[in-house]
Formats: sequence, C-alpha cells, structure tokens
Amino acid sequence: MTVSEPAAAIGKLHAELAALGVREAYEIGDGVTLSVWIGLVVSFRDGLYLWREGSVKRRHPGTDPGGCAIRVARRYAELKSDVPPWWEELATVLRGDSAEEYP
Repeated sequence: MTVSEPAAAIGKLHAELAALGVREAYEIGDGVTLSVWIGLVVSFRDGLYLWREGSVKRRHPGTDPGGCAIRVARRYAELKSDVPPWWEELATVLRGDSAEEYP
C-alpha cells in the first residue's frame, strides 16, 4: 500500500513536532489531520499545511514541515503557558463535564 502525499506530509510534521517536544499530537484517523491540542489542528491539502486554532487560520508551504512545526510548536507552548478562556468551554463540550479538571 502506498502512502498518500497528505499522509506522508502529516507524518513528517508529526515527527518534526515530536523532535521539538510536542509529543501529545496525534493523527485523528482521516490521514490528513493532526490534532496538536484541543482547538489547534493541522491538516494537509493542495500542497499546504493548513493549521487553525478556533477561528484563526494559517497556512504554510507543504515543502517545509520543519518550519511549520516550529510555528505550531511555538503556538502550542503559548497556549499551554497561558490557557485561553475559550479552552475550558471547548474542553467541556468535546470531553464532557468529567474532564473539567484535566487539561
């Protein structure tokens, strides 16, 4: 079985993020989307890494997984150090009330 371009690109990004210390990221099962943290996801389409955090959308050339990983890892670190107010509400919606105490 041949790995598709999007799956290969997401795999490279995942490896780059892990090398930068972002080990919680996981591929969500569609082969083109990597969840980095609640509300922060990266997908690959049409030769671009497309990452979003809530309503904020960014893009990065698909030929530069390392550069994209640096940008995403930087934002991940910012979010983890200063949890945004929307996170609590989103965590409750996505995980249920039982997850309120867990980041």
